[in-house]
Amino acid sequence: MTSFAAPRISCEVVESCDEEVARIFNIQRYSLNDGQGIRTVVFFKGCPHTCPWCANPESISPRIETVRRESKCLHCTPCLRDADECPSGAFERIGRDVTLDELEREVMKDDVFFRTSGGGVTLSGGEVLMQAAFATRFLQRLRRWGVHCAIETAGDAPARRLLPLAKACDEVLFDLKIMEPERAREIVAMNMPRVVANLRMLVAEGVNVIPRLPLIPGYTLTHENMQRALTLLLSLGIKQLHLLPFHLYGEPKYRLLGQQWGMKDVPAPTEQIIAQMREMAENAGFQVTTGG
Repeated sequence: MTSFAAPRISCEVVESCDEEVARIFNIQRYSLNDGQGIRTVVFFKGCPHTCPWCANPESISPRIETVRRESKCLHCTPCLRDADECPSGAFERIGRDVTLDELEREVMKDDVFFRTSGGGVTLSGGEVLMQAAFATRFLQRLRRWGVHCAIETAGDAPARRLLPLAKACDEVLFDLKIMEPERAREIVAMNMPRVVANLRMLVAEGVNVIPRLPLIPGYTLTHENMQRALTLLLSLGIKQLHLLPFHLYGEPKYRLLGQQWGMKDVPAPTEQIIAQMREMAENAGFQVTTGG
């Protein structure tokens, strides 16, 4: 087992400028989170941030990775370690490249669910801003079909990349994490002044922004961090907030990748602690949703 340490790289370094091909690692259908109605969520591969609590470690590297599932392995001799040749499917790839046409055909299979539930498509990750050119063109196509479009992002990228994508959305699920700039840079490799400036820009441009705050013990689950987030949102006239409590669902993924997760022994916040954070936001005048 190797220790998990995500590379500290910036969006500028690893951004794909390809408008025709993107790298994704999953398409999740029938999701009731990540936006309104029944959603199809497309997970883009690659993230420049180093959140210790990340529940999708397979999303971090922009490279296509190969993993082995021990439960399926026949321990062939010799083992080719090739996902194409593996007779049991024990070796599999995480990540694949798709074109605009391919991805459009794939998600539009679910159009009936979008129309009957008021749902749509959400682009997640990883960090979708790393492949913003493709994502923007893709959502512009979906909007022509009348599909409700959303993205999930931490907002840490140049405005020239974020704004066209945000304007192709019906809503932007905007994650606010560690609010103190020095700690944000040190712990999650995030440029908080740029994040705040981008959030202000989106609001000024009339983009429908839904802020979300993960509740992570030892990192964001403090009254000070919550107050910083609430103060910022109130200054922008935003009165809704989604709280995302920490969970341990990602731990098996770290084992699959052969990595150790530093958060695996950290207990999830209790209902009482979550209620305290919710009450703090509600007392400040916010409409609060837990989860979603």
